[in-house]
Amino acid sequence: MKKKIDYKSSGVDISAADRAKQRIKALAKSTFSSQVLKDIGSFGGFFSFKRNEYKDPVLVSSTDSVGTKLKVAFMMGKHDTVGEDIVNHCVNDILVHGAKPLFFLDYIGIGKLYPEVIEQIVKGLSKACRKAGCSLIGGETAELPEFYKKGEYDLAGFVVGVVERKKIIDGSKIIPGDQVIGLKSSGLHTNGYSLARKAIFQIGRFKVDDNVKELKTTVGKELLKTHKCYAPLIFKLLKRFQALSEHSEPIKGMAHITGGGIEGNLKRIIPQNCDAKIFIDSWKVPPVFNFIQNIGDIETPEMYKVFNMGIGMILVVSKKEVAKILRHLSNIKEPAFHIGEISSGCGKVELLHLR
Repeated sequence: MKKKIDYKSSGVDISAADRAKQRIKALAKSTFSSQVLKDIGSFGGFFSFKRNEYKDPVLVSSTDSVGTKLKVAFMMGKHDTVGEDIVNHCVNDILVHGAKPLFFLDYIGIGKLYPEVIEQIVKGLSKACRKAGCSLIGGETAELPEFYKKGEYDLAGFVVGVVERKKIIDGSKIIPGDQVIGLKSSGLHTNGYSLARKAIFQIGRFKVDDNVKELKTTVGKELLKTHKCYAPLIFKLLKRFQALSEHSEPIKGMAHITGGGIEGNLKRIIPQNCDAKIFIDSWKVPPVFNFIQNIGDIETPEMYKVFNMGIGMILVVSKKEVAKILRHLSNIKEPAFHIGEISSGCGKVELLHLR
């Protein structure tokens, strides 16, 4: 007689998926606003958009994945921060246009579903959503046997936000003479991990629990530092300085420094008749980047092409407001640096040394 098979023997455990769903319902619900109409588990997420709060609302969306930073999480058996990483990354991406996040959805692809791992991931997702003021209204956990290595998974996220059309920030009003402010990153954020892992683990032969003196922590803890969310800070800045400058736009452009580094991301908002001059001596590069560069013998231009090098978000501001904004950031103890200026040009970003 032929042996009977079922879905579980093929590698997919529906009962484990049901257990995971029960674990994450309360976590997701903790992020709900009054605009969320359905609990987790429906075929779609329901969000009631209050159009009367906006005269001409524009929805802004973004999607991304955590990338190979997940490999470090697997090595450490720590899964409660990568959810924060993906939420914060996506929120920062729409934040640069002045958009307020409304709701978030996630996708987890995994070889074998362990409810406790899914719960830890969703803990991170819900924590970051609460801090950013958006609701985690749904997602998908796909158990895909033989698709991922044992103990590994993929994590992606999708955010939708809103901005008043006349308040969209896109860099189009940037002019020569405007100034560039850099906001400090919390570490590598979620970019450059393929190169970082090769340098640290393959060439340097470090282990995740090795303590490194110059990092003042272990390799694993340094690499898993959470991607910083700039939304609370930026919305306070916009509210404060737009109110003080009713007839001007003190913050004309923002760039989230992710893959491609400062040059690759800042040039996305620089008008074609302008150049951005960035002086790389104007801030102190965090030790983790020097650590990676020295171990991997990586050339400096490559470092600035791959990593954020300590600058996670860039603001382009009017010249008359730069001192006020920097003073305010200093007063609230937010690390910020006057890193450059806008000149006439052809849409280039130049990384220069101070003379």
